[in-house]
Amino acid sequence: MDWLSRLFETMPVRGRLDLRCSYGVPWRIEQGPGEPNEIPYHTVLAGSAILDDPAGSRPLQLKAGDILLLPGNPRHVMHDCSGAAPLPARNRTALNFTISENLGSDERLDLLCGHFAITPPHDRLLRSYLPPRLVVHAGAAGEQKETAAQLAGLVTLMRRESADDHLGGRAMLNALSTAMFALVLRLASETEDAPRGILALAGHPRLLLTDIRMTMAANELRRSSLSTGAVAEAVGYQSEAAFQRAFKSHMGITPAQWRKTQEATGQEVFARPAAAAAGATPAETAEVDSPSRAGQKRERRSR
Repeated sequence: MDWLSRLFETMPVRGRLDLRCSYGVPWRIEQGPGEPNEIPYHTVLAGSAILDDPAGSRPLQLKAGDILLLPGNPRHVMHDCSGAAPLPARNRTALNFTISENLGSDERLDLLCGHFAITPPHDRLLRSYLPPRLVVHAGAAGEQKETAAQLAGLVTLMRRESADDHLGGRAMLNALSTAMFALVLRLASETEDAPRGILALAGHPRLLLTDIRMTMAANELRRSSLSTGAVAEAVGYQSEAAFQRAFKSHMGITPAQWRKTQEATGQEVFARPAAAAAGATPAETAEVDSPSRAGQKRERRSR
C-alpha cells in the first residue's frame, strides 16, 4: 500500500464545503481560527485574491485554479488588494451550503471555502508536518499534468454541485472535498520543491515512523478490545513498557487514559452543526449575521 493510502487508512480525514463566495471589488474576508482539528481550504474558481501572511511575511497572490490549505489553522485575511473599504455582503443559506455575495460588478471573485476535519489526536501529525500554508494549482502543465488535470476535473464537479441545490448535494460536496485533500497532497508531493515533512514520505517512506506507529496504535486502542500488549505488538514494539513510554511521550497520556477518553467522548469529527462552519467575514450588514460574527460566536462557545 502506498504511503498516502496508508496515511488515510490510519488517520481518517473528512472534508466539508462551508461557503461559496461571489464578490465584486472591493471585498475582504476574515476567517478563523476554526476548531482545533480543522484545516481550512480555499479554492479559487474565478478571479484573484491576496492572502495576508499572519506572520507578517510577503502576501500571497492566488489566481483561478489555485487551491490553498492552511494547516496551521490561523486567523487569516484575504482581499482584492484595492485598499478600498469592502462592499457590504450578505449571506443566504441554501439547502446544502451558504452563499455569501455582494453587489460589486467588476473583477468578481468566485471562491469555495471549506475545511478538512481530522479525528483527534491525529490532527497533531498534520499540523506538525505540513507547511503552514500549502498552495497547488489545478490544471498546471508539466510533470504533474495528470494529477493536476484530475484535480481540475474534481474542482469542476464541485463548482457544478455548488451552483444549485441538487439532491444529495451536501453528501457530494463533502465527498469531493475529502477527495480533493488527497489529490492536493499527491500533487504537492510530486513537485520538485515538495515541502519537507509529511509530503517527503513520497520519496522517503521511512520518515515519521514513530508518528505512523502511534497513529495506528491510537486507532486500535479506540476501536478494538485488544490488550495494550497486543496493540504494542501489532505496531511493532516487542516490549509493552517501551510502547507505554513512547505512547505517553507522543500523545501526552497513557494508552489506558487514551482508550478511556475515547470511550467517554465517542469522538466525531463533525460534532458541530454545519451552520457553525461558515467563518468568513466580508463587510458586516445589519440584516444578517456576517460570517465573522458567526466565527466570533463559535470562538466564544469553544472557550
